[in-house]
Amino acid sequence: MAHDHLAELTAADVALLREEHGGAHMHVGGIAVFRGELPPIEAVREHVRARLQRVPRYRTKLVTPPLGLGRPRWAVDPSFNLEYHVRHTALPCPGGEDELRTAAARLFSQRLDRTKPLWELWVVEGVDADRFAIVTKSHHALVDGVVAVDLMTTLLDAEPDPPPVAAHGGWLAPPLPSSAQLLMATVGDAGRQLVSAPLRVLQGLARPADAAGRVRGIAEAVGERVGVRAPAPSSPLNVPIGPHRRLSWTSVAISDLKRVKDTFGGSVNDVVLATVAGAIRHWMHERGLRTDDLELRAAVPVAVEGERSRGAGPGEPRPIALAYAPLPIGEPDALTRLERIRRATSEALAGKRAVTAQAMTASSESFSPPSVLAQASRLSFAPSRFNLLVTNIPGPQVPMYLMGRQMETMVPVPFLSGDRSLAIAVMSYGGRAEFGLLGDLDKLPDLDVLADGVQLALRELLECASEGRPGPRRRRSRSSG
Repeated sequence: MAHDHLAELTAADVALLREEHGGAHMHVGGIAVFRGELPPIEAVREHVRARLQRVPRYRTKLVTPPLGLGRPRWAVDPSFNLEYHVRHTALPCPGGEDELRTAAARLFSQRLDRTKPLWELWVVEGVDADRFAIVTKSHHALVDGVVAVDLMTTLLDAEPDPPPVAAHGGWLAPPLPSSAQLLMATVGDAGRQLVSAPLRVLQGLARPADAAGRVRGIAEAVGERVGVRAPAPSSPLNVPIGPHRRLSWTSVAISDLKRVKDTFGGSVNDVVLATVAGAIRHWMHERGLRTDDLELRAAVPVAVEGERSRGAGPGEPRPIALAYAPLPIGEPDALTRLERIRRATSEALAGKRAVTAQAMTASSESFSPPSVLAQASRLSFAPSRFNLLVTNIPGPQVPMYLMGRQMETMVPVPFLSGDRSLAIAVMSYGGRAEFGLLGDLDKLPDLDVLADGVQLALRELLECASEGRPGPRRRRSRSSG
């Protein structure tokens, strides 16, 4: 993934920077747990140093033209300090997952320093006697949404003893650009756009079909909103958020999700949404709240087949559409909840062939959770269109290793935006689907109740499958995998 010195931020990335105010932190990441002896922090830094050449943008920082004349740009940081970005911390005794959740939530509550490259990697020791964790945090604008490669991807290997990476001989960075140089770069870009604009117009008039195709490609590239409806209903999840976060996660077998799908039709993503709906219903009942006739709405980033995706290579994501799916919280029957979601998502994606056959799997080459989450953030999230984000991130089903230590699990960490105190990301790895729940610290003190609800809701659906309950009559499912 090559990034030129002084590359200009896209309009979408600039919007992400502007969204970072109040309680909103526009970073995403993950928590990976490894089994084995904790490597020395200097060895981890050397591993990162050797692999960082594959993701050169992680050595760049934001620079802004004077007087706000033009978009910010990425400039190689001549003062780049790997020790600042790769940090070491330890959990309080006796350690464990509860302590890891608390520590990770505090890390994700802290905004990244915009005077430095916008990422951090924390080596966390003391998960238990023979396990440690890596917590990664990258700004949305830094994570490339065009070529899905990020730092954590480059650090992992599909074998415990990979071929050695050539030692890095050191980095040479030009001085940071002066205000005059930034202004000249902005003027130069504007001039090139003015010169090329008439030619593009003439080309469009000469080849209208090609021009229309490019317009469709641009629409797919920025992500379409599918199934736009009236404003989402109010709910106890939709309240002003603060800067502090709370994390929880829970794991289910992918085979259980597929068993429900195979029994009743639809897609694995439909089963995930039905599970989330059941979990929220359980949480509301535990709070003593009424759920009669309540239907919330989830924003679901979905990969779609299209002209842009047909030639995509490994590691290059497909276009993303934003589907709005109902979450029928007020429906007491688990199977009916699933069918209502299945029918709604099928209608919302009519004409868009969703990539569901491999909805829960990905090759090790295309494994890149933060990049997928960053693509989700680039979609047009209208403030009143949905109640929460639910995103499904494909992951590899083969073991992955960090410096010979096998990764046991990877928890994706999404983002909170607007007045939404909950976001859920689901990622598959090694036959398990990890539900990562991010909540506002003060508004969701009972986030673990939602995590427990995931297990209860899936159990309800599995019981329906075991009992051989027939699903409602339906058209042929859009997915076979």
